[in-house]
Amino acid sequence: MKRCPECGREYDNTMMFCLDDGAELLYGPASSEARIENADEPATAILHSTAAPGEAPTRAKINTTDQTAILPTGTGDIVPKSRGFDKRLLAIPLLLAIIALGGFFAYRYFKSASTEQINSIAVLPFENRSGNADTDYLSDGLADSLIYRLSQLQNLKVSPTSSVMRYRGKDTDVAQIAKELKVDAVMSGRLTQRGDDLSISVQLIDSRTEKVIWAEQYDRKMADLLATQREIATTITQKLQLKLAGTETKGITKKYTDNNEAYQLYLKGRFHFAKRTKEDVLKSIDYFQQAIKLDPNFALAYARIAEAYNQMPNYPYLSPNEAFPKAKAAARRALEIDPTLAEAHAALGNTLTSYDWNWTEAEREFKQAVELDPNSASAHYRYGLEYLISIGRSDEAIAEVKRALEIEPLDLNMVANLGRVYFYGRQHDKGLEQAKRTHDLEPNFVISRLSLGMAYNGSGLYDDAIRLSENSLQSDPGYQHMLWIGGYAYAKTGRRREAEEVIGKLRELAKTQYVIPNFAASIYGALGDKDKAFAELDKAVEQRDSWLKWLKVDPLWNPLRDDPRFKATLKRMNIPE
Repeated sequence: MKRCPECGREYDNTMMFCLDDGAELLYGPASSEARIENADEPATAILHSTAAPGEAPTRAKINTTDQTAILPTGTGDIVPKSRGFDKRLLAIPLLLAIIALGGFFAYRYFKSASTEQINSIAVLPFENRSGNADTDYLSDGLADSLIYRLSQLQNLKVSPTSSVMRYRGKDTDVAQIAKELKVDAVMSGRLTQRGDDLSISVQLIDSRTEKVIWAEQYDRKMADLLATQREIATTITQKLQLKLAGTETKGITKKYTDNNEAYQLYLKGRFHFAKRTKEDVLKSIDYFQQAIKLDPNFALAYARIAEAYNQMPNYPYLSPNEAFPKAKAAARRALEIDPTLAEAHAALGNTLTSYDWNWTEAEREFKQAVELDPNSASAHYRYGLEYLISIGRSDEAIAEVKRALEIEPLDLNMVANLGRVYFYGRQHDKGLEQAKRTHDLEPNFVISRLSLGMAYNGSGLYDDAIRLSENSLQSDPGYQHMLWIGGYAYAKTGRRREAEEVIGKLRELAKTQYVIPNFAASIYGALGDKDKAFAELDKAVEQRDSWLKWLKVDPLWNPLRDDPRFKATLKRMNIPE
C-alpha cells in the first residue's frame, strides 16, 4: 500500500499522488500523527460500482470490493501542487469528455436515422389475393377506409384515394411511389377472403430509408373486419410517432357502425360510386340504403347517399326535383345522428346552394364542414365551386379549390373545374391554360372536355369549340354537354341552322331523359333570340336547374346580361348582388 505523508490517506500501489492534496505518495502505513489528526474524519466514501458481478475491475476502480468502490473522501477538488505533478492526469478528463461527446453525437445520429418523425403517408390499394373480382370492394374499401380515418389527423398528410388508385394492380417501386406522391412513408397490404375467413397482411415502409417500420398479419373472421380496420389505423399512428390531441384520436377510433354486415355494404357502395356511371351511382345508393336498414344510426352512410344524389343532376342522371330533396333529407338525417360529421355538412351545403338557393345557410354549412375536417378536399372544393364562385367571391373560390388540390392533387374532377373557376372569375387566360392542361392529361374525361369547351367559347375560340364538340359527339351523339358547347359556338359564328339543330336534338333527348334547360336558353341568347332565351330560362328556374347557381358569373350569359329580365332572374334565385 501507499500513503499520503500529509493527510495519511492510503491508496493502492498504482497511484502516485494523493487525490486530496496532491502530495507524492510513499510506500508504507501513514504516520501515527496523521492518523491521530484525522481520527474523527471517515477514511473512505462508498459508491456503488458499475461493474457487473464477476466483471474484472479496471485500473480506474480503486480498492474495489464485491459491489463497491472505495474512494478517498474530501471536497472532491483536485488541487495539485506544482511539485512533481504528473501531467498525464490531465489526459483523463479530456479523454472522458471526448468519449462523452462521441457517444452523444452517435446517439443523436442513430436516433434521427431510425426514429425521424413521419409527416406524410400513402396507403396503397390492397392487393386482392382472393382470386375473385367480387371481393375487390373489400381490398379497395379497406384502403379507402384507412385513408379516411388517417385523414382526420391534422398533423399528418395522407395521399387521398384519388391519388393512390392509379397504382392499383401495378408492381411499382415504393421509392418511386413516395417520390411521385411526395410522402415519407408508404403502406401496402394484401387481403385474402376464404368464406368467413379473412387474412390481411400489411407493411409500412419508410421511403427515405426503404426500411420496414412495421409489418403485421391479421387472421380474422369477416365479422372482425371493422375492429381490425380500427386496430390497423391505431397501430399506424403509434408507429408513425404521432402526438395526438384528444380530439384527433376520435377520427381514428370512432365507430361509425358496429354492424359488420352494414359496413361491408357501405364499402360496396363506395366502390360503385367511384365509377360515376349512372348504373353504378344508383347501385351505390342502393348499397348505402341496405346498410342503413341494418344500422339505422349509420350516419356516414346517410351522408354518402346525400353526396350521390347531389351529383346526379349535374351529369345529368336525375332531375333536380327528383334528386335534391332526397339529398337534403339524407344529409339532415346524418346530422341528427352525428352533428360533427363534416361530410354531412358539406352535402347539405351543396343542396342549399344548388337547389334551395339559401346562400346564408349554405355558407354556414360549408364553413362548419371545413372547420370540422380541415383535411377534407371535398369540403374545400365544394365550398369554392358551389358557393363562393357563384356569388362572385372569385379570389376566395380559387383559393379554396387550390387548397383542395393541395390535399388531392390528382383528382381530375377538381383539376378540371379549377379551370372553370378561373373562367367564372374572368381570368380567361388562366382558365384556358388550366383546361388545356387537364384535357391533355385525360382527353376522354367528361369534365375535362366540358371545361375546355367552355374555355374556348369564353375566349372567343369558337372554331376550336366546334371541333371539340364534333369529335366528342362522334362517339356519343347524345352527350348533351358537348351538344351545348357546339350549339353555342355555332350561334356565335352565325351558323343559325346548326345551332337550331342542336336545340332540336336537346328537345328530342328530353323525351327520354332529363335535359338541362339552361343549355337551350344560353344558345338562344347567343343567337340573339332573347324572348326564347328567357322563356327557356324561366323553365330552368321552375325546374331548379343546378347549373343556374353560376348564372351571375358565367360569361356565356353575357348576351342577356343587360336585359332587365336577367337581373329579375337573379333576384328570384336570391343571389347576393
